Amino acid sequence: MSAFWEEPDFDDHEMVQVVRDRASGLTAIIALHSTHLGPGAGGTRFWHYAEPAAAMRDALRLSRGMSYKNAMAGLPMGGGKAVILADANRNKSAAQIAAFGDAIEALGGRYVTAEDVGMTEADMVAIHQRTRHVCGLPATDPDLAGGDPGPFTSRGIFHGVKAAVRHKLGRDDLTGVHVAVQGTGSVGGGLARLLAAEGARLTLADVNADRAKALAAELGATAVDAATIMDVECDVFSPNALGAILDDAGIARLKAPIVAGGANNQLARPEHGPMLHERGILYAPDYVINGGGIIAVVLEYLARERGEPCTRAEVMGRLEEIPRRLEAIWQESEATARPADQVADAMAQRLIGRC
Repeated sequence: MSAFWEEPDFDDHEMVQVVRDRASGLTAIIALHSTHLGPGAGGTRFWHYAEPAAAMRDALRLSRGMSYKNAMAGLPMGGGKAVILADANRNKSAAQIAAFGDAIEALGGRYVTAEDVGMTEADMVAIHQRTRHVCGLPATDPDLAGGDPGPFTSRGIFHGVKAAVRHKLGRDDLTGVHVAVQGTGSVGGGLARLLAAEGARLTLADVNADRAKALAAELGATAVDAATIMDVECDVFSPNALGAILDDAGIARLKAPIVAGGANNQLARPEHGPMLHERGILYAPDYVINGGGIIAVVLEYLARERGEPCTRAEVMGRLEEIPRRLEAIWQESEATARPADQVADAMAQRLIGRC
């Protein structure tokens, strides 16, 4: 196996640290891509990987994505990400979480963590007992921001889907607009409920078929097998599960003029953005449209560091800026004939001093 700095996803990362704690059995990777704008901020993922190289690839790709996401969201934070390598049964102990919190504390504020796949609010509270460099802590008041970032992510994606429909289809409303939602967990499920409330027609799928069927029954939607959701003829394909689904085969299957969803790293490789562009498919770069969660938790963290509260209203106002950023990307893409993902990357790279 090659060294991680020879991997194609290594992008001059400032720090990549492997954390091992023998007593608790913790193995984790903390990757800082850029601290040009501030401390690296990004969630911790608790996941079982078939091989360590896959965990390293996730840490590298996701931390770079957080640099771009935070920059494009106008946050004074750099990009970081952590993955905790779970065993096959996904056992998680209090000792492992405590050891991971100590590892964050040892970085002296260079990395600020938050909730991601496999982690919970309770985990964030436990980490906070070892370090203050954590966000997404439960709110003490319903009017204050805090806790699970999923609903804020869903709300931001919802704004982005509406912007994409307006830009590509010339529609100011979602009544009757057909959206195929891949993934009905916290983010995808929340998005589906928001879309349904606006009158969208939904087709849902999830690897947990029962979850998709239950949500479809609740919303009057249609549920299909997870293996077929990319074949659905629709107005918007919205990927909200794990990433790298937009590869050669996946893009060839699409029967939608718009791709707008919250999954991270949707493009399997750099050449897949141009493939979407060549097909005339409007793409909402994932780290722009799904920035709602990090906006919420970073604003909460920064306010706490100042000893001030952060209101939900403040966060909701910031989420409404997501369509403006997407529109700027699409307009430049059309004016320069460059794929939207390349336009967005160039914007983000300028912001973090990489070009």
